[in-house]
Amino acid sequence: MIRTPLRPLARILSARARGENPDAIERENIRLRGEMNRDKARSRAEGRLLVMALLFLGAFVTVGTRMGSLAASEPYEPQLASSGTEILAQRADIVDREGRVLATNLVTHALYAQPQMMVDPVGAAERLVEIFPDLDRDRLVKDFTGGRKFLWIKKKISPEQMQAVHDIGDPGLLFGPREMRLYPNGAIASHILGGASFGREGVDSAEILGVAGVEKAFDGWLRDPGNEGAPLSLSLDLTVQAAMEEVLAGGMRLMDAKGATAILMEVGSGEIVAMASLPDFDPNDRPAPLTKGDASDSPLFNRAVQGVYELGSTFKIFAVAQALELGLVNPDTMIATKSPMIYGRHRIRDFHNYGKELSVTDIIVKSSNIGTARIAMMIGGERQRGFLDGLGFLTPTGVEMVEAPTGRPILPQKWSEISSMTIAYGHGLSASPLHLAAAYATIANGGRKVTPTLLHGAAPTPGAQVMRPEVARTSLDMMRAVVTRGTASFAEIKGYEVAGKTGTADKAKPTGGYYKDKVIATFASVFPASDPKYVLVLTLDEPVEVIAGEARRTAGWTAVPVAAEVIRRTAPLLGLRPVAEPADPEALTLVRN
Repeated sequence: MIRTPLRPLARILSARARGENPDAIERENIRLRGEMNRDKARSRAEGRLLVMALLFLGAFVTVGTRMGSLAASEPYEPQLASSGTEILAQRADIVDREGRVLATNLVTHALYAQPQMMVDPVGAAERLVEIFPDLDRDRLVKDFTGGRKFLWIKKKISPEQMQAVHDIGDPGLLFGPREMRLYPNGAIASHILGGASFGREGVDSAEILGVAGVEKAFDGWLRDPGNEGAPLSLSLDLTVQAAMEEVLAGGMRLMDAKGATAILMEVGSGEIVAMASLPDFDPNDRPAPLTKGDASDSPLFNRAVQGVYELGSTFKIFAVAQALELGLVNPDTMIATKSPMIYGRHRIRDFHNYGKELSVTDIIVKSSNIGTARIAMMIGGERQRGFLDGLGFLTPTGVEMVEAPTGRPILPQKWSEISSMTIAYGHGLSASPLHLAAAYATIANGGRKVTPTLLHGAAPTPGAQVMRPEVARTSLDMMRAVVTRGTASFAEIKGYEVAGKTGTADKAKPTGGYYKDKVIATFASVFPASDPKYVLVLTLDEPVEVIAGEARRTAGWTAVPVAAEVIRRTAPLLGLRPVAEPADPEALTLVRN
């Protein structure tokens, strides 16, 4: 910066030459320098004030904008951690094979509170308890008058409850939109559907997550927006399912059974048309799981998939079918059945004494343990194990439910010869009723392995040929004889040609050994026998029927009549017309020539 001197020499000499006072020049320069410095200082001050004003203006605008956005937004519950992803509340419907809704979504509301905005916290708490009697009044008062800024009161409420809360008129009680999972048919197919609950939640939406059954097995698919709302189509037929559950519940009460299960399956595709387990539950209000005691006592327990039982004489047809497949016997081969059969320290007896020998067919018809055990000795344990593995009895079924892996068969620690003999007539190996249904479907469809499925319309992968078609047909004919002249005579339904096999197994104790007065009674059936379309397996847990003071527990007296009524009710719903059987000419009476 160039500084102007106060007494410039040129001007001083000029002023002296003119006779002027040189000091006046200095005073004038001092005045001009002061004015210039004052102008610079004012300019700097004005600039600083402008910058500060702009900063304050920006701060006030930022704060005001943030306050406006907070006032216009919905409050939310603070969380310790958040993924930051959007909550996807939409969930696809689940329908049966005819498109009838089994599970869908319903728009409702959630109720939450902002205590700092409440006018009368104590009064609001008392009014809320009147609307929702399950709420704790003291807890609400403590939450409303404490330091909380947000709390959920009810995750879902009805329109009537919403109006009642509106009438309280407190500005601190607010509503958030919700989609909840609805099962319009109540408890029907509850074990298959499973249920759903809320996952991550905000005040304007909530995640719906499957917790059991197909809801959990297909959780990712049901929540995938890429499916564009397409429903999940199950193989179930809602009408058949409802009819079967009604009959099964009535049969369970009539036979005084602890529990019951039934499976109706297509023999060709393995599609499950109906599957029930009792007692059941309403998935709209899913009960809490048991924390102690026997898991099978819980209504959540799926006996069809999770229950593994010794299924008794229903296994005998597998031993006979394998012996036929290996060429060891034919239907007329005579087998020694003298009772008791002694093997080491073990004694095998029949329910009745059937004499010295029976044909292979009559071993099935009369259900001889001894005859089946002798056939198993011909087969051998190693070959028997391979055959049962081919039928699917050594691994879980793989049906599309999260509970399927828990239904793992219980096998003997050592597959000895005595184990092979007892397994042949249904003791020593425990499997689920669904395993049994798939194995019987394998026999019914000509010997090709069936894999059960709950999906409708999926092209089934052809299974391995477990037995020759002619062996399967012969086995089916033997099971038909069980109904026409054997232990399942109550299953003879005119027009539907039912074939099947009964099984009554002493129930195993949790501590080891068997109960003397508790059984698992099972009837595994195929219909129509001449052109098999469906398999029905029905099991009763601890049934008993008292006739003339005598307690009867065998499957022929308990499971078979209930299964017969299921077939009688569901066959017309499945589109099966009863076939008129040809009359016996000798029973006809000529009334006119």
